[in-house]
Amino acid sequence: MFLDKTIKRNEKLVKAAFELHQKGLIYPDTYILDLDTLLDNARKIKKEADKYGIELYYMTKQIGRNPIAAKEIEAIGYKGAVVVDFKEAMTLKENNIKLGHVGHLVQIPKALIKEILSSKPDIITVYSFEKAKEISQQAEKLGMVQDIMLRVLGDNDSLYPGQYGGFYLKDLEKEVKALLTLPNINITGITSFPCFLYDEEAEKILPTENIKTLHKAKEIIEEKFHIRLTQINTPSATSTVNMKEIAAQGGTHGEPGHALTGTTPYHAYKDGEEIPCLVYVSEVSHNLKGDSYCYGGGHYRRSHMENALVGKSFMNSKKVKAEAPSLESIDYHFTLKDNTEVGDTVVMAFRTQIFVTRSSVAVVKGIESGTPEILGIFDSQGTKIK
Repeated sequence: MFLDKTIKRNEKLVKAAFELHQKGLIYPDTYILDLDTLLDNARKIKKEADKYGIELYYMTKQIGRNPIAAKEIEAIGYKGAVVVDFKEAMTLKENNIKLGHVGHLVQIPKALIKEILSSKPDIITVYSFEKAKEISQQAEKLGMVQDIMLRVLGDNDSLYPGQYGGFYLKDLEKEVKALLTLPNINITGITSFPCFLYDEEAEKILPTENIKTLHKAKEIIEEKFHIRLTQINTPSATSTVNMKEIAAQGGTHGEPGHALTGTTPYHAYKDGEEIPCLVYVSEVSHNLKGDSYCYGGGHYRRSHMENALVGKSFMNSKKVKAEAPSLESIDYHFTLKDNTEVGDTVVMAFRTQIFVTRSSVAVVKGIESGTPEILGIFDSQGTKIK
């Protein structure tokens, strides 16, 4: 999906991938993260966000909850990390990373609420009165008041399977009235997902129906309860090109994820401000009939994997059609639609969510200067391997 764009816009990363693998410094099933380019992307996004008064939480799940990258992005001035589940919250907490937004897309389990609250996250998204009550009870024990954000839903909203939950507009007035009886929490925000998506036909990022739901929810909460919402959080497709539209739609906060690595659907078709800075490296394992097979482990079902470069160096590589196995099968190998040499390097670039793979992540600096240096190799959950 992103191979041609990465070759065009970050050829040195592709060259470094061949070099590091051929030297035996990284193994198959490793993502290489070009840290310098990632941070340049983060600065570009923040500069544009500052222009429109948009606050940013950054995502780490796409890059394997990596603590090196997280600390560097935080140093740029991002408000904190958005952690999509409690495991990510604990990983970043253990690495002394500021927790910004917790609870969206996965609610905090009861047994971990107190520990996560002790990290003083900016805001927690809740899907139900029951979860808000658990947070209130633990906040009271800690002698604190926790800001919460409501995930709101409309009948025609875009929702992804596995991500259902929240307060329907038709029930919102009743639910807010109940929530206001809970001590030690403040309702300060609302959110939905996805608020923006890239439209291939229009060739641009467009607001979804979810934005209209946010507008209606804001009106109900502010007018009926006289609550001033300080956070209208509008995640998905948060990138330099979309910052103006976030502001125009009344958003106050964004959450760049794939934009940090230059790998949103927009970047697959357009040369955005952000430069692609993530590649997947494997190795040819064997040949069978007319195909080759390289080591797998990094498959994500929405990867749109298409092609791979195969060879001992970038200059002597060839582009080969690549295929992931069916969703019913484990990705022990990826298929390369040609016979290639066993031991050759395989470089791919596709959409990923590293945290759901079993891959490694090599954080590399100095690629742009031609002196790549591995700062650390981590597993897909952000734990350092070496």
